[in-house]
Order: sequence, then C-alpha cells, then structure tokens
Amino acid sequence: MPNFQTSDNVSLHYTDEGTGTPILCLAGLTRTLRDFDFVAPHLSDARLIRLDYRGRGRSDWADPATYTIPVEARDALELLDHLGLEKAAILGTSRGGLIGMTLAAMAHDRLLGVALNDIGPEIDPRGLDNIFTYIGHNPSHKTHESLLAIWPNVIQGFANVPANRYREEITRLYDETPEGLAINYDPALRDAVLAGKDLPQPDLWPLFDTLQGLPLCALRGQGSNILMQSTFDEMQRRRPDMIAAIVPDRGHVPYLDEPSSLKALHEWRQNL
Repeated sequence: MPNFQTSDNVSLHYTDEGTGTPILCLAGLTRTLRDFDFVAPHLSDARLIRLDYRGRGRSDWADPATYTIPVEARDALELLDHLGLEKAAILGTSRGGLIGMTLAAMAHDRLLGVALNDIGPEIDPRGLDNIFTYIGHNPSHKTHESLLAIWPNVIQGFANVPANRYREEITRLYDETPEGLAINYDPALRDAVLAGKDLPQPDLWPLFDTLQGLPLCALRGQGSNILMQSTFDEMQRRRPDMIAAIVPDRGHVPYLDEPSSLKALHEWRQNL
C-alpha cells in the first residue's frame, strides 16, 4: 500500500486510482479514506486520490498537537507534491471540507474546484456536542452485528437506509477485535479536539470567501446536525453560482452515492 513521508517525518497512507481529472478526497474527522468507498464506483473516470490523515486509518500516529486542520492541509499539499500534481479538485467530507477551504486560502492556485459534503463556515453546536460524546472511545459493543442492531437509533437524521448499508458503514468505522469493537484512529485525537471545546468558534466566513473563482459544490443532509439550513442559505447567497443540493433522508454525512449527491457532483465536475 502506498505511503509518503511528510516534512515532519510522519508516514501517511493514500490510494491513487484511475485516470482523468485528479480529485483529492478528504474524509471526516474520525474517518479514513474508506469514507469514499460508496461514491468511488461513480467516479471511475476520474483520478481518485484518497488520504488517511495523520493518526487515522493506516497512517502513522503523530504528536496530537499536530492533529489540526492547518497541518492536515499542509499534508494534503505535500501529497500533491509527492504525486507531482500541480492542481487537483477537492472533495471534502465534513472536516475534509474545512481542510478544502483552508487549502483555498493557502494555495488557491493548486485547486481546480471544491465540493463540500455537509460542512460550511458555521457548525451547529448540537453536532459538536454529539462528537464530544464519542470521539476517542471504543464502542461498548463486541461485534459489528451487535452494534448494527442499535445503529439506526444512534445515527441522527437518517431514514430509509437499507440494513446492509449500515453494516457496510460500521465495518469501515470500527475494527472487530478479540476484545471487541475498536476505533481505527489515535484515541489522542480526542484531546486535540477537546482542547478547542470551550474556545469561541472562529469566524470561518472569510475562509469560505477564498473559494471565489473556484467551481464550488455543496451538499447538505436534510437531517444534518452539523450544517444548519441558515448557513447553507447564506453560502448560496454569497455564491449564487454554487451547485447546491439537499440530500433527502440523510443526516451528517451523506454517503455521496445518493441520486441528488451524484447529480450535483456530476454537474460540479463538468465545470472543473
């Protein structure tokens, strides 16, 4: 499996598949590059590059103080350098979208466009509170099947999801071990996130505005507890050219293979 070494000597895992327009896929806070397994078959005509952030998936654990969006954005740029890519589009889920906005501020000329999956410049406090309840902890359930039995009641804002999709999702989120289910990221990520818990949320609208001039797509799960409808409306007001879609029966985050997600992403890709 391919890895590359960052400028601070952390080995990061990535995949690089296909040909065509390069799309760098950046996952959610506690997620891995497998976040994009469901949409990957629909992007077979693109060069799909997926990254495990430091401390996640198959990448090395690092100093928790470096589990920050600016450092992860730097890692993403170093991956593009490693691959010899001058430019790429960004498909960012949740935290990955925040990294995408950061990249627009850091290296606007390296981006072909940005697609934001259920994230914006303001984050609903309800969603943040929910994240604080589970981050860094292993589930109490011993097997994927036992967790599956209660998963529809745990996940918020989702409806009409087949059981096999929930099963596929939790097998990507947790490893099954002899001791029970285990998270597949550094537990110290919790400390890095909680360090900013009581600080005022920064104003990220100037960061969003750095996306000007780039083809932009934004998806919002209809039941999202992270991206508020009011924020989504303001994003559209500031960027009337933004391709925007509400994904029915989805909370945080859409799987990206829903018809409304694919329609928006297809239109976005035509503008890259």
